[in-house]
Amino acid sequence: MSSSSGDSGVAFSHIALVAKRAAEFDAAVEFYSSLGLSTVRAAAHDGPQRDIGHAGRIVRETWLHLFAREECGITLQIILVDGEAAPPSNAPDGVRICLAAPDIKCVGEVLKANGYECTVHPDPTLPVDRIATRDPLGNEVLFTPVSHSFAIPSSPEVKPARQERDAGAPEPELPADGAHKKNIGILTSGGDAQGMNPCVRAVVRMAIARRCRPFLICEGYQGLVDGGDKIKEAKWSDVSGFLARGGTMIGTARCSSFREIEGRRASVQNLIKNGIDALVVIGGDGSLTGADRLRAEWSEHVAALEKDGRISAAEADRYRTLMIVGMVGSIDNDLASTDMTIGACSALQRICESVDAILSTAISHQRAFVVEVMGRHCGWLALNAAISTGADYLFIPESPPSKDDWETSMCKTLKASRDAGKRTSLVIVAEGAIDRNLKPIKAEYIRDILSTRLGYDTRVTILGHVQRGGAPAHFDRLLGTMQGAEAVEAILRATPDTPSPVIGMLENKITTQPLKEAIELTGQVAQAIADKDFERAMNLRSQSFSRQLAAYKEIANSNPDGKMKLPGAKRLRIAILHAGAPAGGMNTATRSAVRLCLSRGHTPLGVYNGFPGLMRGEVTELDWLSVDGWTIAGGSRLGTNRDQPTAQLGAAAYQLQKHDIQALMVVGGFEAYTASLALARSRGQYPAFNIPIVVIPATVSNNVPGTDHSLGSDTASNVIVHSIDMIKQSASSNRRRVFVIEVQGGNCGYLAVTAGLSGGSTTVYTPEEG
Repeated sequence: MSSSSGDSGVAFSHIALVAKRAAEFDAAVEFYSSLGLSTVRAAAHDGPQRDIGHAGRIVRETWLHLFAREECGITLQIILVDGEAAPPSNAPDGVRICLAAPDIKCVGEVLKANGYECTVHPDPTLPVDRIATRDPLGNEVLFTPVSHSFAIPSSPEVKPARQERDAGAPEPELPADGAHKKNIGILTSGGDAQGMNPCVRAVVRMAIARRCRPFLICEGYQGLVDGGDKIKEAKWSDVSGFLARGGTMIGTARCSSFREIEGRRASVQNLIKNGIDALVVIGGDGSLTGADRLRAEWSEHVAALEKDGRISAAEADRYRTLMIVGMVGSIDNDLASTDMTIGACSALQRICESVDAILSTAISHQRAFVVEVMGRHCGWLALNAAISTGADYLFIPESPPSKDDWETSMCKTLKASRDAGKRTSLVIVAEGAIDRNLKPIKAEYIRDILSTRLGYDTRVTILGHVQRGGAPAHFDRLLGTMQGAEAVEAILRATPDTPSPVIGMLENKITTQPLKEAIELTGQVAQAIADKDFERAMNLRSQSFSRQLAAYKEIANSNPDGKMKLPGAKRLRIAILHAGAPAGGMNTATRSAVRLCLSRGHTPLGVYNGFPGLMRGEVTELDWLSVDGWTIAGGSRLGTNRDQPTAQLGAAAYQLQKHDIQALMVVGGFEAYTASLALARSRGQYPAFNIPIVVIPATVSNNVPGTDHSLGSDTASNVIVHSIDMIKQSASSNRRRVFVIEVQGGNCGYLAVTAGLSGGSTTVYTPEEG
């Protein structure tokens, strides 16, 4: 046991508690968890591990942490040591742990509610009593209003928290069926998607941490029907290395037999024989529909299996219900009621990488390229790829071309861009793209139109399954991990009457919603398209989808006579300035702003080299083509620095007046915030600052208020995770090697936490926790 305190009076304690038996270890973790301590790390080692300060070899360990008050904290490390190499027992009284509890009465109620015996004793040094008990390891636990009062005398009358066993009695094992928890089966089905493996990993490890038993079901529903060695219990180490692997490590397969009632009945029998009473299914809407159907028929199958003698009456009575949780693994991002599905982000990244490579050769030869991406009934991939790569034209199933003669409209638009000086043309088409009469629009047909009518050297690239391949992007690793953890929690809080849930994400928050409703809404999109009700199809998508499409149409191509132009009196001269450190996305945001300004009739002005550039008058008018290609450019094309305008506000005001700047958009991090605030606070002294001033957060550290994600943070996370993958290859070649990775974030642990989750780090240290 060790404790320390600094000059500030902040006290912190670290206490290591040793258990020699698994039951004692689990009981101790449960005991302290019930007192409000949070598990910050749980590990089960492949082989006994040695640790400085402990004579025994560690088999399992759990770290729990409590901040009872601002001025104190306590961390408990509970370790299970190898029985044969266990050190001699401590003194009978064990150690004494003192926890600060402002509300002593409440503590007593919590202990009694959880079945722990405790006693109340007067404290001569304080006006209130103290509560004493013992943990399952025999250590004395005292609750007082005073932090870390280790000088408090012992309470010999304290009773143990659990009835002690006879010394010679065998160690009780946890019930094989998990009486208080669940046995959870995990399968992946349908088309593979990057992020499935991180999801499987999270379910397995979260299940173990929550005292459940996870089972891997290999080869999807086929493995569920076949049973045998296709279903096996998973250990902590079985999912090591899953984070960086694409596809699905436990396999997926088409299973026609599961569509038949006997196939589903065999699946029920295999689940019961393996003691599985909950099922996590990761797949598309078809896979989730099959899972929900299995649950609906469950009681019927159980009764039939009992009648046929394939399961016992005891098994039939015990497994009356099956809990199912769905997670959507689909690169199309086509499930209603969620903003993002597992695999979509990685597929989009793969598309962008491919198109970036294609554009290099396209520009060299002034070629046109038609790129087909996946998306049978959903244009999310195509739309976001078009936005991210700066495509000139787009075809998606939800919003077909508005004109029957769309070929002429497309040729006119692309020719206008070429005439303005653009060297290449890029058309992105979803595989399910159609016209208003439901006639498919194929990439080869678009190529023929461009070649014959415009004479362009046009090539077709069908990306196909490359979109599914490769390591998952950071976001899919994070999404799969967080949704996998939530899936286990959803199972534990469910009742037999709880509808099967699907884990999704809305507004950057992990959500749990009824599975059946989500699948029905998804099916309605395809039906609306088939009925030519394209307005309804768009309305069934998320609001962000409609906004993205509208923005893309306005900024994709120049339209000098467009309907969006404002009257002359309402047009503004808008300056765009970068401030702070460079961040991925600054140039993309500037390109969009410039083109939107031009579409509306405003005049966009680029301010070079940050606020010092503004003070020197480095202001240039930007046109449509001057920002072409900025979507794939990193850093800051305008130039940026951390300098603030505070010392020369007069010079900044003079340049704003000189260039008749009527609005200012600042793209940057904390420096952009403080600089904009300084201008706003000086409006009384400098009338030139009485203009709209808008800040777009752009910082890799994601450490500014008012937004969940700032520009650059996702790119930075991807770079970190990619680096971690490469470092792991070196680290895995030497078991004694440890890597410590430092990432940016002076006062913010966002990158460390998200990259730690996505990269699979053992430990994460952040400035928020110390």
